[in-house]
Amino acid sequence: MDRLGDVARFYAEAYDEDVRLTRSPHGRLEFARTRELLERVLPAPPARVLDVGGGTGIHARWLAAAGYEVTLLDLTAQHVAAAAAIDGVTASVGDARSLPFTAGAFDVVLLLGPLYHLVEAEERMLALREARRVARPGALVAVAAISRYAGLLDFGAHGGITAATEPLVRDVLSTGRHDPRLGFTTAYVHRPEELSAELVAAGLRDVEVFGVEGPCGPALDAHGIEQIDEFLPSAIACARIAERDPALIAASAHFLALATAPRSSSRRS
Repeated sequence: MDRLGDVARFYAEAYDEDVRLTRSPHGRLEFARTRELLERVLPAPPARVLDVGGGTGIHARWLAAAGYEVTLLDLTAQHVAAAAAIDGVTASVGDARSLPFTAGAFDVVLLLGPLYHLVEAEERMLALREARRVARPGALVAVAAISRYAGLLDFGAHGGITAATEPLVRDVLSTGRHDPRLGFTTAYVHRPEELSAELVAAGLRDVEVFGVEGPCGPALDAHGIEQIDEFLPSAIACARIAERDPALIAASAHFLALATAPRSSSRRS
């Protein structure tokens, strides 16, 4: 729990997720594509959406505006306070591994951040099984993960691979454990097939893994935020073309796995 306390403090004191997703080129791409992928499969409003690890409500805001009944849970109290101020959003502090809701309470369950802060496989399985438990039979469960190769591509594109960082980058590739000395915080980073296998092991069905940003994220950053409106549409089109290509999925910085909760009444623990 101390480790997740460190994650909560990182987001409270050293990192502004809203700024990243709205004011950086790669963040704008990630936000637009995540929303696009979700909108393809969301049920019609008003449906009950649980946004686990929803931060300050970057996705909860547009979901609530579209008419969904949004409940947000996050580790960081400051995030929860910000999200609670959004019209149509109910927000509270909580842990993805132990959700304070009854079985089958939601039509959609989003985990758009918790999985990469749960470094141990057993912890990720707890969170995925909890998501499955609170989803009604047949409900959408959407899970985000960071690509195993995100750091390599980002550092390589921005001059960050040096004699000092190369051993750390290589270790991430071999272990999946992100070293905070490379920036960000404690995290686990996935291969696409590994993410799919974890959702299946948790009892979720119809699992599909999509590349979110596609291969153009680092190049988009090189153009700068001032030129984002010129280059973003092409980057989105590129990501859309590559989203299910086995050779290119891992070139995205993030994955989005879309799945459904089992429709049978038997719900394994």
